[in-house]
Amino acid sequence: MEASNLTLLLNARSDSPACSSDELLPLVYDELRRMAAERMSDELRERTLQPTALVHEAWLRLHRGRHQQWNDRFHFFRVAVRTMRRILVDRARQRSSLRHCEGAGRVNIADIDLAAATPDDRVLLVNSALDELRKLDPEGARVVELKFFGGFSNKEVAWMTKVSERTVERQWAYAKAMVYQLLEELDR
Repeated sequence: MEASNLTLLLNARSDSPACSSDELLPLVYDELRRMAAERMSDELRERTLQPTALVHEAWLRLHRGRHQQWNDRFHFFRVAVRTMRRILVDRARQRSSLRHCEGAGRVNIADIDLAAATPDDRVLLVNSALDELRKLDPEGARVVELKFFGGFSNKEVAWMTKVSERTVERQWAYAKAMVYQLLEELDR
């Protein structure tokens, strides 16, 4: 189904509970699966959460008993990316705390060695840096989130954020430099 038809269905779903999630899932599933696979591609054999499971968990959280309103397909996917980010961060925190024999709870980012970071540790590090970046540069943080956690291209991010592709390229370059700087500060 074309993007405009998906937007129409998302708007119809917002206007009427009669338009069910069962109609929407087949239209967005492949894109959500691509996003999840892109984000999880660097997790090698130790991966216990498959992209399909990430999509299903995100879908459940997106539609957990509440009536959500979507402006368009990009609004839907921005919220989906944020939901997948939360799932990955929660999972990374849980696995990291179990690995460090601390039980449940938060991981001290300062205790993570960047050179030896596992995929879970990298998710936690980027998440922490992204939270700090959001305070300094909200637009740059949104670009990092869409690219790192969503796997979107500059062109897609430009369309989603309603700016030029060149603006996204500049924001991405600046935001990457800031994230690296924040990661170095966390590593000290």
